[in-house]
Amino acid sequence: MMKHFYLIAIALCLLLTAQESGAQDRKFGLGAMLGEPTGLSAKLWTSGNNALAFGLGWSTYHHRHDNRGTRIHAHMDYLWHSFDTIQSEEQFVIHYGVGARFKDRGGDSGSLAIRGVGGVNWLPRNTPIDIFLELAPSLELTPSTGFGLDAALGARYYF
Repeated sequence: MMKHFYLIAIALCLLLTAQESGAQDRKFGLGAMLGEPTGLSAKLWTSGNNALAFGLGWSTYHHRHDNRGTRIHAHMDYLWHSFDTIQSEEQFVIHYGVGARFKDRGGDSGSLAIRGVGGVNWLPRNTPIDIFLELAPSLELTPSTGFGLDAALGARYYF
């Protein structure tokens, strides 16, 4: 229950301290994401249409041969953005890309995967935040091959 309270408090603080600036006007954003994984999210714009996205959190997904519970999840993606795909009064941006994911399996070998990512960002007017939803199918390479799917909803504040 307290975890939900803290997440709501952080979101309200971000909205209340918003300044007259758009999210993309600033280069680095930091926030939180919920889903698979749940944890921290960061984004670093490298150009007007490209960015590096990072995630660090925990994964509660149980592999079919592994029931040991929560694991550390880390990923990095290179993203492209399409600003004109969704025509709306609000600014919705489609993003897609490719990256890598690592999950620690609690002491022994971890899981390494290549992931594709696709999603949508909402950039509220005159605020330095973005709210995103993304899906990331992955191809696990170690310890055995297989497919996975990550999905997250999150928000970032841009500094």
